Amino acid sequence: MLKNSQDPESGAFSYISDDNGVGDDERILPCLTANMVWSLIRLGYLDDERVQKAVKWLIAHQRFDDEPVELSEGWQYKIWKKCWGKRTCHSIIVKSLKAFNEIPENKRTPEMENCISKCAEHMLNHSIHKRSQPPAEGRFKWLEFGFPLMWNIDALEVLGLLTKLGYKDERMQEAMDIMISKQNGEGRWTLENTFNGRFQTSIERKGKESKWITLNALRVLKSYYR
Repeated sequence: MLKNSQDPESGAFSYISDDNGVGDDERILPCLTANMVWSLIRLGYLDDERVQKAVKWLIAHQRFDDEPVELSEGWQYKIWKKCWGKRTCHSIIVKSLKAFNEIPENKRTPEMENCISKCAEHMLNHSIHKRSQPPAEGRFKWLEFGFPLMWNIDALEVLGLLTKLGYKDERMQEAMDIMISKQNGEGRWTLENTFNGRFQTSIERKGKESKWITLNALRVLKSYYR
């Protein structure tokens, strides 16, 4: 991935290689970059200078807009209007928060801590699962819990990230109540969203009780109500 997917100039990750066998800078995706940073940190590559370059790219390019903004000419991500267009994609904010959350506290720079704080506050200001500020319209798909999520987001993932960081905020309560309401009579949660059929192997069954969703929900409950 570092050799064939990363753009060596920016440090961000692309979903395809260019003619030189490295990440194509015109096919860079912010959520992919954040997911790759998270994965590589999990695999022990935090101190690799290429991963550090990707971390700095995330910090430099993460936005927190609620209103449409005009992009400058030549903006290399202009092609991806849904990903990094005139409005900030909340999925990118969550995946960046996920990546920075994986960095041990004693290795976080002030810039990393600042980005974590801004990511968390942005999602709290939107009651975790809502679109606008002040919160109004909700995201129906974000209330369908899945595992694994890839580029997708759900409210459970956001709650998991925030509680892992120690947040206990009244702006989380609506999403918490929705999560709790999904627990069945056996104390378990159901897999509602899945990538099965697109992986080499299936992970649990949609519509059935899920060990992974249940585990993640119980982790949130344990942290939030500790």
